[in-house]
Amino acid sequence: MITSHDVWSSDLERVSAIVLRSMRRSLLFLIAVSAITVFGMVLMPGLPDAQGQPTRMSFFHAVYFLSYTATTTGFGEIPQPFSNAQRLWAIFSLFASVVAWVYAISSIIGLLQNQHFKRAVQKRRFSISVSRIREPFFIVCGFGDTGSLLTRGLVDAGLSATVIDRDDNRIQALQLREYPMTVPGLVADAGVPRNLIAAGLEQSNCQGVIAVTNDEGINRKIVIMTHLINPNVQVICRSTSEVEEEFLKTLKGVTVVDPFEIFANQLSMVLYRPSLYAISEWLAGAHGINLAEPIRPPTGTWIVCGFGRMGRHLERALRKRGVPTVVIDPDPENKRAPEGRIVGHSNVRTLHAAGVEHAAGIISVTNSDSNNLGILLNARMLNSKIFSIVRQNRHDDDAAFQAAQVDLIMQPSLVIARKILFILLSPLIHPFLEYMRDVRVKVLVETLNRLQTVVGTEQPELWMITIPDTMVCEAKPSFDFPNSYPEIENGEQPADLPEEVRPPSPLSATTGFYWTLNDIMRSPSNRDIPVACVPLVLKRWQQITVMPKETETLRPGDRILFCGPARARYELDIVLRDAMVQKYLITGVDEPRGSLLRWLSHRRFLHEMKTFWSRTVGDSTRFESVKLKPLSKRSRLVVLDK
Repeated sequence: MITSHDVWSSDLERVSAIVLRSMRRSLLFLIAVSAITVFGMVLMPGLPDAQGQPTRMSFFHAVYFLSYTATTTGFGEIPQPFSNAQRLWAIFSLFASVVAWVYAISSIIGLLQNQHFKRAVQKRRFSISVSRIREPFFIVCGFGDTGSLLTRGLVDAGLSATVIDRDDNRIQALQLREYPMTVPGLVADAGVPRNLIAAGLEQSNCQGVIAVTNDEGINRKIVIMTHLINPNVQVICRSTSEVEEEFLKTLKGVTVVDPFEIFANQLSMVLYRPSLYAISEWLAGAHGINLAEPIRPPTGTWIVCGFGRMGRHLERALRKRGVPTVVIDPDPENKRAPEGRIVGHSNVRTLHAAGVEHAAGIISVTNSDSNNLGILLNARMLNSKIFSIVRQNRHDDDAAFQAAQVDLIMQPSLVIARKILFILLSPLIHPFLEYMRDVRVKVLVETLNRLQTVVGTEQPELWMITIPDTMVCEAKPSFDFPNSYPEIENGEQPADLPEEVRPPSPLSATTGFYWTLNDIMRSPSNRDIPVACVPLVLKRWQQITVMPKETETLRPGDRILFCGPARARYELDIVLRDAMVQKYLITGVDEPRGSLLRWLSHRRFLHEMKTFWSRTVGDSTRFESVKLKPLSKRSRLVVLDK
């Protein structure tokens, strides 16, 4: 089996082979010229000595002279005066060496511009950078709009990533990004097993592989190769093909994300659960979401422009809800559009034929941003109050869509990135949304108001915590924290929960103190102030409780999904990690942390006790003297009376 060490060795051998092959002729020519000039200088007769015999330059002196001569350094130091023959040979050696060095330097420049050499060096550097990653990381295959948003989200969450993409321009753009940690990138085919191994697939801290390229075949190949090389990692694949989805879902540990299916679910929520759609978008970090006044589309006939894969998903979602729908699509073979369709391109004529003047909304979902915006302009010319839902294909066109003031923008790259980040960082959000989908409107509105009250105008964040085994105290405190948030009704824990994980009842004889949600949701600086966060989901073993009560008793290993601002996440992290803070929340005593402060506090305590004792003893002595003095006076008065 191929390991990462084999990949690194292969990369090094490939670099060495390219260097030797490109520099072979120039190096041989340089060595030959240097050898000929050195030996020629040694053999050239010099000036005669005292006996009239011609002198000759030693081999060391010849190498020394030609070294500074060929490199044009020109020290001017010679062991002895030259003869005419030596001067002539020196001229020849100078020009021959310069030609050899120019040839060698040009070969080096050509080597540096060689695409194979640059890729080999880049892959070698990429492998070294990946081997130095110590924190958990994911392999992102494809650095388009979706991959870029995903990488930013992972890095902001404290996770690292390695990126593979075929486009050299995208990898260069990756190197220009200002990430708080190193994110290595490689220009290569992500479907090749060696490239996946070089990206760290076999490393123990590799958490998963995310295939978000625009090629369904490459995504499928990435999933298969990852499943065979390391079946223990999580795999998330982008797919819009029903055939591919059917195959990928049969593989263990593979999650398929279909943006068109997500759009169809969102459209259903917008039409019939606008508050739920507002909560989901608000939790995803979307800007401009007003929880108090969610988007409420009008009722009536809807026009779908474009009947591709996305258009078919949205049309089925509308018809499933009983919404009257008219489809406009240039389908000359009449194979895709349903009955009641209008064949032709979406323009003023076809929109008028579809009844856009009296329609409630229009959905433009072609694969061209210019066509979608053009359809929107034509529709507003005929009906200025029509509700618009437009597909945005490229993230670079965001300024145009914002200027068009579209009521609802469906951007596949953004939707996929948010979905995958939810799966990786906040997997418990899906039970929460499913629960909110089925609850009564009153409960949904109460949850919405609670989130808005607690978080306020700050940007919400989702994070998960795990209750450590150390959060069990020896004694139960004598105080009770007051509840500060209104409770929302939810399902209680089932009676068939295993006895070893069932929390003790209030009448239990257990002497240990078990934390509750209300206990940990206290400020580390002032336990009387609650932390501005809302627990959304609590998972204990296989049991999931949505919107748990703040009086819920916690057990070690419980996983809780919270929602709140960034400062609340920081405060909860301190509560879970700092034993001194935990002791303060239980006892109310804020003990000094440093050794010096504890020593000074201990000295001050002893000093105060000594002062208190001295005062107590002094007061008792004075009290006795006060008591005896009146008695003596009283006795003398009695004697005088007598």
